[in-house]
Amino acid sequence: MNSKVSFNFNLNFEYEVVATISPLIRRVIARNPSAFTYHGTGTYIVGQGEVAVIDPGPRIQSHIAALIRALENEKISHLIVTHTHMDHSPACVDLKKVSQAPTYGYGPHGIGKGLVKAEIEEGADWSFIPDILVADGDVISGRDWTLKALHTPGHTSNHLCYHLQEENALFTGDHVMGWSTTIVAPPDGDMGQYLSSLRLLLQRNDRCYVPTHGPLIENPQVYVKSLLEHRRSRQDQIIKCLGRGESQISQMVNSMYPYLEQEMRPAAALQVLAALIDLTEQRRVLVSGPPTLESSYAISE
Repeated sequence: MNSKVSFNFNLNFEYEVVATISPLIRRVIARNPSAFTYHGTGTYIVGQGEVAVIDPGPRIQSHIAALIRALENEKISHLIVTHTHMDHSPACVDLKKVSQAPTYGYGPHGIGKGLVKAEIEEGADWSFIPDILVADGDVISGRDWTLKALHTPGHTSNHLCYHLQEENALFTGDHVMGWSTTIVAPPDGDMGQYLSSLRLLLQRNDRCYVPTHGPLIENPQVYVKSLLEHRRSRQDQIIKCLGRGESQISQMVNSMYPYLEQEMRPAAALQVLAALIDLTEQRRVLVSGPPTLESSYAISE
């Protein structure tokens, strides 16, 4: 039986309207709802007067115009990216033209795995190359705010979270979201790294998480523990499928996600593949050749 995660779907908002989240945090949500983005990308404004913009979002002109309008009497000093998916980083281009602010990020898409464009899933922003590279532990500061970077590979190899020290709040990008589990899509997505990055959060005492999609997460450590248990239960399901002779990922998806909409099944297959890659690295599962969506898998004796 799959473990239960207490998701929070409650988010009161208006598209392209600035909402005050805390004394130092404001949010504008882009009109790009989907099965993967929930209501849309939440772009965060940090500070007052001279501000950082975290995850500027997709190149939707109404969203970009809303950000420019909201900050017309303030200075954008930093453009900060958690990772390089098309719903997070592309609007940096437009905001940089307006503000001349430098962009910050871990590096181009796939850098953490040394991958090239032909090897990566759709949805990557290959045009984004940060002006300033950010490594784990680096500190970025403004007039009234301080952000410390935390490298959290898994969803992507270049994923960063940012800790707002003044409010003890962690911007988690897509690493942890309150409305859904996180997509981990090989080859750049890595389940082993993702689980390690989740466990890393258990060593911290953040007051809350501020994800790019969905509402704030107010009880973060309890929530992360439930996510880890959820992933463990998925691995157990895979082992049970293999024990029944279901050696193909398509068979496992049918068993593990019996009511899943057809449009979401490719994403589910990638989740199973990511878990199987991790299980083969643990030597709990065997595969002949590199693990792929079409491979046959077996329990390691």
